[in-house]
Amino acid sequence: MSVIDEKWQQIQWIGQPVDTGAGSAEMATSDNRGRCRDYQHGSIYWTPQTGAHEVHGDIRLHWVRHQRLLGYPTTDESGCPDGVGRYNHFEHGSIYWTPRTGAHEIHGQIRDLWASMGRENSFLGYPVTDEIGTGNSRSSRFQHGHISWNPTEGPKAHRSVLID
Repeated sequence: MSVIDEKWQQIQWIGQPVDTGAGSAEMATSDNRGRCRDYQHGSIYWTPQTGAHEVHGDIRLHWVRHQRLLGYPTTDESGCPDGVGRYNHFEHGSIYWTPRTGAHEIHGQIRDLWASMGRENSFLGYPVTDEIGTGNSRSSRFQHGHISWNPTEGPKAHRSVLID
């Protein structure tokens, strides 16, 4: 039994393997670092460095677009402590999702500062954009502010001014 099969035995809610035309067997990942298998309700990815982890739903769809940046999953999708959002951590970042904000990636020093502030429990709340900007100026927007970054000053958190 493969590591992916063992993981599937633990989380059978993910459904049965999907026949991709090449059969429902495990496939090598495109970079040959690991293996994967698609299921009715998500996918399981495995590398020797990260182990086997599932991704599904909007987080999976968002990750597919940012896989080169974020790398492979290092956690299964999990619920946030506030009971509202969900997340997956990856080798080089994270994706957070809520029904209101959708799925957004966060990485690097911006993610590190947000994590040190308490993530979604900080005054910023959840991410509402992916990281944007040029090489010398980057930012991520959150429900109640943003974090900006530049190589001289590093990351800085900013609270939004709410006007009623």
